[in-house]
Amino acid sequence: MKVLGHKIELLTGLLLHDVTMAGLQELRFPEEKPLLRGQDVAELENSDTFLLAVDTDWKEHDIETPYGLLHVVIRGSPKGNRPAILTYHDVGLNHKLCFNTFFNFEDMQEITKHFVVCHVDAPGQQVGASQFPQGYQFPSLEQLAAMLPSVVQHFGFKYVIGIGVGAGAYVLAKFALIFPDLVEGLVLMNIDPNGKGWIDWAATKLSGLTSTLPDTVLSHLFSQEELVNNTELVQSYRQQIGNVVNQANLQLFWNMYNSRRDLDINRPGTVPNAKTLRCPVMLVVGDNAPAEDGVVECNSKLDPTTTTFLKMADSGGLPQVTQPGKLTEAFKYFLQGMGYIPYLKDRRLSGGAVPSASMTRLARSRTASLTSASSVDGSRPQACTHSESSEGLGQVNHTMEVSC
Repeated sequence: MKVLGHKIELLTGLLLHDVTMAGLQELRFPEEKPLLRGQDVAELENSDTFLLAVDTDWKEHDIETPYGLLHVVIRGSPKGNRPAILTYHDVGLNHKLCFNTFFNFEDMQEITKHFVVCHVDAPGQQVGASQFPQGYQFPSLEQLAAMLPSVVQHFGFKYVIGIGVGAGAYVLAKFALIFPDLVEGLVLMNIDPNGKGWIDWAATKLSGLTSTLPDTVLSHLFSQEELVNNTELVQSYRQQIGNVVNQANLQLFWNMYNSRRDLDINRPGTVPNAKTLRCPVMLVVGDNAPAEDGVVECNSKLDPTTTTFLKMADSGGLPQVTQPGKLTEAFKYFLQGMGYIPYLKDRRLSGGAVPSASMTRLARSRTASLTSASSVDGSRPQACTHSESSEGLGQVNHTMEVSC
């Protein structure tokens, strides 16, 4: 049984966690094949900076699952006793359009070199995907979540740390609800835990009659202000969604996302036998994103002792694209709090490793934490955490709204 202890600390407008969990077993990998592309696909990828990446280290796999083939790309080899970082993109995108900017950010690469990274593409959404045959039944979001254990088993992962955006965040949250022992932590951006009501359904249908599919999806991805200003970012994504993602396949995914059910989570103690996410969670949303209300509601339904809510200023609807530096810093401390990166490199100083601020900053917080140190590639550290309330303040709520 995993033992969790959680500590959150605000550091220069970001957050800091100290979480205790049980050790991980060594990861193992099956034989991998090189990532192959056709000439036409390569030309599409080179047409925009959001698709550009150094792919020589990535390997491509098509994994058989109970609900069909799932396309994933993976990079890295085991680094001590560490889980994999597993990502799931939003509707209208694929792993390249959704995560390339974030994972190519220099400081993020400094983090991911310590982990195996596995990007999952929803069925038929990857670059160069063939169109599904007529009558194909696209998996429900619950079924998409049920496909992920096949990925975990295929690569021999013991646990994963999930990063999901929008529809991908919903899928990863559902995955963690169904298979909690496979998930160490979650970063959920732009998650909406609510199913679509009749009014929302009718509005979506009307929008589909009056707008092209890329424009309909853009209203899901970007804030109204970004769309009105028709920024260069919006124009680029309009082009990429229309040219790179198979439109028939996208329509199926879009329809299924808008047919989703409520995530069915409740904060412990609010209803009998409440179900919620058991792992540490970092919720992220832009300060003017279309998903803001949904993320706020999701925050109200999660365990406040293991949840952090990060609202990012000036980031719009895609914080991983517009503010990769801030998000990287938040993710760094999220991982550090889970015991994976006790020493971090700060390029603003001497460029060497510097001790984490967890022990120097916690004196200012309401909670004290004692964490054992370990090397970067060693076994996961064990922490001993206890909470103290300031006199007269009562019970400490560890959920924090952080604007940065």
